[in-house]
Amino acid sequence: MPIRVMVVDDDPLLVTGLTFLLESAEDCEVVATARDGEEAIAAARSHSVDVVLMDLGLPRMDGIEATTSIRALPDPPYVIALTTWDVDDAVMKSIEAGASGFLLKTSSPQEIFGAIRSVMAGDAVLSPRSTRRLLDQLGRESAGEQHLQAVRAVASLTAREREVAVGVGRGLTNGAIGAELYLSEATVKSHLSTIQTKLGVSNRVLVAVLAERAGLLRAS
Repeated sequence: MPIRVMVVDDDPLLVTGLTFLLESAEDCEVVATARDGEEAIAAARSHSVDVVLMDLGLPRMDGIEATTSIRALPDPPYVIALTTWDVDDAVMKSIEAGASGFLLKTSSPQEIFGAIRSVMAGDAVLSPRSTRRLLDQLGRESAGEQHLQAVRAVASLTAREREVAVGVGRGLTNGAIGAELYLSEATVKSHLSTIQTKLGVSNRVLVAVLAERAGLLRAS
C-alpha cells in the first residue's frame, strides 16, 4: 500500500510541485492538500493520512499549532516540518509539538522521499549534524529545573534503554543503533517504544532532547 501523504503549504506552486513529485513514486500517494493550519486539521480528520509535510509559516493557524492538534488525534499521522532555515526556533517548537523532524524547502527529491520513508520506518528526519545543532541549542536554553526533570525521567530507563536513548541522541538510525549494540532493528524499535512511553514523549527526537537535558550524551 502506498504511503499516504498530505501536503500543507500556502504557496500553491510548492504544493503543486510537491504533489507532482510525490505522485511520481510508486510508494507514495498524495491524499490531501491544505493551505493553512485549520484546513490541515480538518483534512487529517477526514482522510487516512500516514505523513504530513507541514509548512510552519501558515496563515490563520501556524504549522506549530496545527502539528500539536494533528498529533493529538487518535492514531495520528507523522508530521515533517517544512522550513526555509536549518534548526531555528520554529523548528524546535514544531519538534516539541510532535513533529518527527524537518525538511528544508530546498531539499532534493531523494531527501524528501528518504524523509517520508524514514518516519514510516520509525526513524527521525534529522541528520546527525542537525540533531547535534538542535540539542546544542536546546542545551543552551535549558534551565536547571529542566535538567532535574530530565534526570528524574531517564531514571526510569533500564541500562539497555539508556544505551538506545543515547544512540537516538547521536542521530543514529534504528539499524545503526542495533549494529552498535548487537540488537536486531525490531528489538531497537521495541526498546524505543518503551522508552517513549516511560518518558511520556511522542517521538524519538524528544527522546534525544531528554537524553541531552539529563546529561546522558555528555556522559557517553
